[in-house]
Amino acid sequence: MNHVYVCSCFGVTEQQVKKHVDDGACTPRQIASACKAGTDCGSCVRRIQALLGRGACPRRELADRGRPVLSSVAGAEGLGDAA
Repeated sequence: MNHVYVCSCFGVTEQQVKKHVDDGACTPRQIASACKAGTDCGSCVRRIQALLGRGACPRRELADRGRPVLSSVAGAEGLGDAA
């Protein structure tokens, strides 16, 4: 099997990044949290962004359109009124 490395600092392969995307990672920061890629020298961040691509994550599409990314939590309304 031929491994294409995305992050040389931590030995993270393209296949590993794609697996994290399949598991729900939508941003370079989420990839970094999952496997440290992009957290040392930073030279791989653009490659990670390219692997993520546009439209790969529905939440990202909402953010690109200026819509709220987080949905409201049931029962959370009025929590700030308890002062």
